[in-house]
Amino acid sequence: MSIEDYRRRLGSYGVWITPQALLATPVGVQREQFARIEKLGYGSLWSGEPPAGAPPGREAFAQHGLMLASTERIVVGTGIANITSRVPVAMHTAAATLAEMHPGRFILGLGGAGPDRPLTRLAEYLDALDEVAETALPNVEYPRVLAALGPKANRLAAERAQGAHPFLQPVRHTEVARDLLGPEPLLIPQQMVALETDPDKARDPLRRLMKGMPEGPYERNYRRLGFGDEDLGEARSDRILDATLAWGDEAAVAERLRAHLDAGADHVLLTPRAPDLTSLVDRLERLAPLLTA
Repeated sequence: MSIEDYRRRLGSYGVWITPQALLATPVGVQREQFARIEKLGYGSLWSGEPPAGAPPGREAFAQHGLMLASTERIVVGTGIANITSRVPVAMHTAAATLAEMHPGRFILGLGGAGPDRPLTRLAEYLDALDEVAETALPNVEYPRVLAALGPKANRLAAERAQGAHPFLQPVRHTEVARDLLGPEPLLIPQQMVALETDPDKARDPLRRLMKGMPEGPYERNYRRLGFGDEDLGEARSDRILDATLAWGDEAAVAERLRAHLDAGADHVLLTPRAPDLTSLVDRLERLAPLLTA
């Protein structure tokens, strides 16, 4: 399938599910809820791997295989599979196996190169993936998207992959990323969602999450987008929280999601705040009439 075929299959909106929500949900319930998401009209399912230091979740490719097996048409993507966790032959053969089993339904999202020369390490890893793919399942194809934030990372995504999958970024970043990528590559941002009209209740969980994020590419990218010390201090400002979180009633959240599309996104991934998968899908059901009609 071409990138344009994937773009059509994805549609406008998909779902990014936290590993913690999946870990809190038995596999049998997951099967039911993945099928429910597909019936609601969302075009994709994604999850990632817990960051370093967090409790481990389920193995990523097994988890995404369950997503594929529980649905019929929906596209499934890793967001992201960490390149520090797998040698290239394991990464490619896992991805190619899922792509072969479910043609046209799998996207490999890659990232997590670490603080030491991350783009060089990621480029070298892509070289190794290409080399492996010449002999291991060489006839199986699948798109790759990179967890790109800054200009160099987005250029690498345009040159060496089929697009970018940024996480926890404001609409302004979507506009910047589209300019850097050009018109052809996929741009698939993730958007945190809180169906909550009380400002403190909406913001406080994300404030705690961002407070624990180490300095690094996220903070550098927020500064590139115009946020300063007053926004990026330990407490995090309301300004940066409101830029990175879609909160309010269903109409307000839908408006923010559409803003990403207007800024150049091909497909926007919702992450409703919820303790488990069933609760998350309940929130998706509330939003679906505004997004999937």
